[in-house]
Amino acid sequence: MEVLQWYITVDLKEGERKRQELKELGLLDNTLRPRNHGGRLLIPVDREIAGAERGHFEQVPRRVKLPRHEQVGGLAIIQEYNEENAGIILRSNPSTHTVLVPEGAVEGEFRTRRFRVAAGEPTTSTRCLEYGIRMDIDLSVAYFSPRLANERQRIASMMETGEEVLDMFTGVGPFALSLSGKANVVWASDLNPGAVSLMIKNIRMNRIRNIIPVVADAGRLHRIFDPGSFDRIIMNLPMGPLPFLESAFELCRAGGTIHMYALQESEGAMLPHIEQFPYKNISEREVRSYSPALHHAVYDITLKG
Repeated sequence: MEVLQWYITVDLKEGERKRQELKELGLLDNTLRPRNHGGRLLIPVDREIAGAERGHFEQVPRRVKLPRHEQVGGLAIIQEYNEENAGIILRSNPSTHTVLVPEGAVEGEFRTRRFRVAAGEPTTSTRCLEYGIRMDIDLSVAYFSPRLANERQRIASMMETGEEVLDMFTGVGPFALSLSGKANVVWASDLNPGAVSLMIKNIRMNRIRNIIPVVADAGRLHRIFDPGSFDRIIMNLPMGPLPFLESAFELCRAGGTIHMYALQESEGAMLPHIEQFPYKNISEREVRSYSPALHHAVYDITLKG
């Protein structure tokens, strides 16, 4: 839709500078699009000023404020069932095919969650793209959070080429896939066979050859691998990592690194537990806020050499 409004004319090269100047003076009409006319830029202003003329301009489409949600590939997750909000989210993005509502917390030994479809296709499956890595996800089969994408890249940036890596709670393999580019080999373990099945599919889809899938209880991995087998160990089980920390220390080589993720109420809450083991250095950082009372933290633990 076009609207009749005042405008001024400037050279194209001066367009951005003049637009910023008008904005600072409170004269710019930012509800309308500037337009090129014969090599000159016509900039809409919100009132008659010196040198202004009248002309027609297209309106800038209003951005709809979307209801709060988390995006996982083509899935959008809202926390409360609301068909109107679900419809708004579904229509806002052509790549969103389903809006889901959790019907409970992450639960059980397989860390799964039940969902209700609020809008769109009746599915909990999607495909995600994360820093060039494609992953097939099914949220009813295995937990997955795209919010750790930057964290996975942080760990990859810390690695030396050729490391032996153990991912103790791999899920569909996001850490294993992200770290495989620098690792000699990544042993990717999970108790959930459905998650490991999806990971195998993701390994093949990305044509990665140095990830070895393992279906196992993380608490028994010390019976599978020799002590000190790994340069780096990922412990992404934020709701309960402490029972597996002893195994991680046993499996990590001297001078190696353990990355332990935990949900905690206060900074340093896990330190008394970690300090019982032979560490050289511990650094802690907040990954993200999880709830009003909890935050998701990671402890980077370097073992004594």
